[in-house]
Amino acid sequence: MAEPEFWVSVGSTYSYLTVSRLPAIEAATGIHFDWRPFSVREIMIEMDNVPFARKPVKAAYMWRDIGRRAAMYGLAPKLPADYPLRDFDRANRVAILARAQGWCREYMVETYRRWFECAEPAGGDANLRATLAGLGKDPAAIIAESETEAVGTAYRAATDEARRRGIFGVPSFVIEGELFWGDDRLEDALSWLREGQVKPQTG
Repeated sequence: MAEPEFWVSVGSTYSYLTVSRLPAIEAATGIHFDWRPFSVREIMIEMDNVPFARKPVKAAYMWRDIGRRAAMYGLAPKLPADYPLRDFDRANRVAILARAQGWCREYMVETYRRWFECAEPAGGDANLRATLAGLGKDPAAIIAESETEAVGTAYRAATDEARRRGIFGVPSFVIEGELFWGDDRLEDALSWLREGQVKPQTG
């Protein structure tokens, strides 16, 4: 059976909810996702789909919805967070490098925590320095490496792969070729992985 995949871009607001809770779910269930960073922004621009940045009424709902769901999960973000990210690509290039080196999950969790809970936008200098140092990395060295052509090529390849696979938004989960989009579809994805179908949640 193929490893379940978690497709994500640093910069997605709803992905804060998934990134913050997925590691605990993985630990509790023994199910481990392959965390797959890419540029969802590039794909959304191609689709002429900019959902919140220029739509204040929808954006206000988004922040309220995230706040409600965060409380349900025991999270305490400071909302609204800085959005959209100015350094979107910078944050995701570091994620691409982190995945290649085996610490993508830890990077994602901490950079989102600092963005949503410490008011340090992901990809910005303050967030990157604190996040990388906290993970025992050399911030200057990692940032420099993330700016290389090799990482840029890997970033484009990851985005091309997402596009080829029909991934149009994040967070997205792929289970044996079956696509589930949205934080509220994580439980459906887990049900599909276990049962081959979506079953009602109980309890």
